Amino acid sequence: MKTLFLIVLSSVFLFGQSKPPASKAPASKKADKAESAQQPEAKEKPADDPAAQENQELERSLGESGGSAVEYTRALERHLKKYPNSPRRQEIVRVLAQAAVENRDKARLVLYGVPAIESGARGGALLDNVARALLDSDTKESAERALKYSRMLVDMVSDQRKSQLDSKEPGAGRGRRLDETEYALTRARTFEARALSNLTSFDEALEAAQQGWAICPTTENAYERARLLEKAGKAKEALEALTEALALNDERTSPTDAAKEGLRLAGLSKKAFGDENGFGAVMLASYQRVGQAAAARQARLKQFDPNFGAKAPSEFTLGGVSGEPVSMTSLKGKVVILDFWATWCGPCRAQHPLYEQAKLRFKDNPDVVFLNVSTDEDRAAVKPFLEAQKWKGQFLYEDGLAVLLRINSIPTTVILDRQGTVVSRMNGYIADRFVDMLSDRIRDALEN
Repeated sequence: MKTLFLIVLSSVFLFGQSKPPASKAPASKKADKAESAQQPEAKEKPADDPAAQENQELERSLGESGGSAVEYTRALERHLKKYPNSPRRQEIVRVLAQAAVENRDKARLVLYGVPAIESGARGGALLDNVARALLDSDTKESAERALKYSRMLVDMVSDQRKSQLDSKEPGAGRGRRLDETEYALTRARTFEARALSNLTSFDEALEAAQQGWAICPTTENAYERARLLEKAGKAKEALEALTEALALNDERTSPTDAAKEGLRLAGLSKKAFGDENGFGAVMLASYQRVGQAAAARQARLKQFDPNFGAKAPSEFTLGGVSGEPVSMTSLKGKVVILDFWATWCGPCRAQHPLYEQAKLRFKDNPDVVFLNVSTDEDRAAVKPFLEAQKWKGQFLYEDGLAVLLRINSIPTTVILDRQGTVVSRMNGYIADRFVDMLSDRIRDALEN
């Protein structure tokens, strides 16, 4: 799907294609003649116009690629071979570089990614993938380029991280985005360390790797530190780093060869303690250390975003539109009705009076709580809307809960039982039955 989107996007980028003009309504011949007399005749580009010929040929060859990413790439490559001095060369190279990223084509990542970056192309995915591909080479030139690109990536991602940390604006997924940014920063630092190592700057390499580990511990980084420390002759420290990699079991890292890692453990243990089986205590200490680091990181990210890592509705805290946030944990033991709506949703407005009627039926029951949950991306629009509509009640922002509950259409009403488990869900509403249907489901949740 990503590749198909890239093909469509690049086609528009290269040729400036747009939607076809609307078909013209039938008219009398006389009107047609009068219109044609008023309109100047369209001037076709001369057949011998080289730029026009090149564009037509490229458009035709891309059209014949049949939507195949491989054929699409080959068509662009054939075009560059035929027109090495094409005025669109830089654009085409950048498209080929992005296609290589999407297709994970290491050879083409270097072939097109390097000139694309050198000509000014920027982007985290491009810098990340090209730097990583260059590190597969043992040449000094590749190491220098990898170092340059990894440091560019470090600067770029560091700026993103600072912006995220400085932002006071709440929103859904803040913790997840910061987690991904810090993971990317550690990855960039790890690439920097590998490039420095390939250039024999071992002290700088180890410092870069340790800086990455301090930001976000990753398996990839731990393996790199183990490799650097082993090269430096620090067998015990290398063994500690290797056992940290095994303790992390990072889902974002490709699985390793267990037999190979076992041999490496035994070898480092032999160097450090003179015993191939002497790594048990080191491994135990690493598991404890990694566990503590993971807990500390989870706590830090939850301070930044209270919903980071939340896996159940009861674990969420929802920001208040006009007041304090509401912790769903505080509502445990009560039946909670969540009304997901938005300011731009016409059916939500029509449903609201019915929702209010249902609330009146349970106004004297302290075990029933009604929460109006806005799914608006533009939070600034919510409060003025409520004031204009004179809606009353407890209005909250969804803060990621809508994603967890897979709210794909609104209005949607969700009922949580006393344990915070979803027991009922109403997508949309039937106007003449909504109040009774919702009331019956609330009573069922109270009784069970």
